[in-house]
Amino acid sequence: MSYAPPEENTLGVIFGRGRRREADATRRVIRAATPRRSSLGTGFIGIGAAVVVALRSIYGFAMFLGLIGSNAYPSPAPALAAWVVLLLTMAVTFITARVIGDHLPDWAFGLFLAGLAITVALDFVAIWPLHDIGRLATAASTAGFALIGAITLRRTGDILIATGVLGAILAVAMIVNTTPSVDNIAAQVSVFAFTILPPIIGVTIITGFRRLVQIELDRVLVQSTVSAPRFAVGMMASEELARLDLAAEELLDSVSTGKTKLPLDPKTASVAASLATELRLHLIEGRRETWLYHAITESDLLGKSVTLTDRASLAGLLDPQQRDGLLSMAWLLVSDTSKRGPSTTVGLVVGPAAASADPGQGRKITIPIVVTTTGVARNRVDPGTWEAIRKVGQYSDSTHNSSLRVAIDCLVDNPADQ
Repeated sequence: MSYAPPEENTLGVIFGRGRRREADATRRVIRAATPRRSSLGTGFIGIGAAVVVALRSIYGFAMFLGLIGSNAYPSPAPALAAWVVLLLTMAVTFITARVIGDHLPDWAFGLFLAGLAITVALDFVAIWPLHDIGRLATAASTAGFALIGAITLRRTGDILIATGVLGAILAVAMIVNTTPSVDNIAAQVSVFAFTILPPIIGVTIITGFRRLVQIELDRVLVQSTVSAPRFAVGMMASEELARLDLAAEELLDSVSTGKTKLPLDPKTASVAASLATELRLHLIEGRRETWLYHAITESDLLGKSVTLTDRASLAGLLDPQQRDGLLSMAWLLVSDTSKRGPSTTVGLVVGPAAASADPGQGRKITIPIVVTTTGVARNRVDPGTWEAIRKVGQYSDSTHNSSLRVAIDCLVDNPADQ
């Protein structure tokens, strides 16, 4: 439906603000995918990261033992101390994060970074007189890998900043301490890459995973509208109705038990009138907003990119399979292109309805649905999108202004026969 409501309702509630609140129920669940929680699978990624860090630590410690065996260190005590500090830091951080609920507070993260800094400093003290950081840095290079263990426990920005600082320190130390030559340049570049790239790759992976979880959570919540009645209230409205119902019951109970005397005093009467007005408004909204309207407005992803025009509320006539296909099409178009930029939009125009031109279809009616996009090239559309469109009805596609345009003829039962 093409909605152009007044700026405020009879209670003085601004409609623009109310529309933004419709996605609050979705956002509350999506917050579970933030870096401070691990209930959505990031905890398992964290355990895998810890295993990778442990394996890299074993490899680095074996190199350290080999250097001691070859008497490479002028004084091995600082290097040994660096490894002790590093192993204690990783063990204490892992245990702390698991005890307090798969999260690393600021103070714990600060101690973690301090432990890594001490590790790097002690390792540099041990190998500085040898002027070959690339070949001899063991604990310092493993400290970069240790940051992988915190990618699920802290914000990605914290990990990237720590990685950048570590990389800058390592680069400056190599430039100051080691004279570039054909013999040692490969070792310096290799150690620098093995120290800096793993946490950056880990941050990239966890960011993509969190985005995937957020999208899937949003879709699961919105998918409930597929089986909703033709006209219905959304998730946030249902919660609001429950609140209003409780307030009305409490008021009626107080009147019936004599706690509130009749006639009502002006303040109580004003509260009762407001409750009645809000209930009427919700009932009116429930008779003009279709499942598709709620699916779009209550979704963080669809609400930003999809516009709906359905003046006759015809989307409510679609059966569950057609609804699922239409919703899946919108999801695939938006989620597949959302990372290309904010200019990607999808417009849905539903109606007007017409009698079916095929006599074999009985008294069915045809609802035309036109899908227009911006920033979506036809050759970039996922094959699953076409399968979803086929669930809605027969379609024809074309290109308009270098973007996809799809016209769908959707056959539905005539509501007059129901």
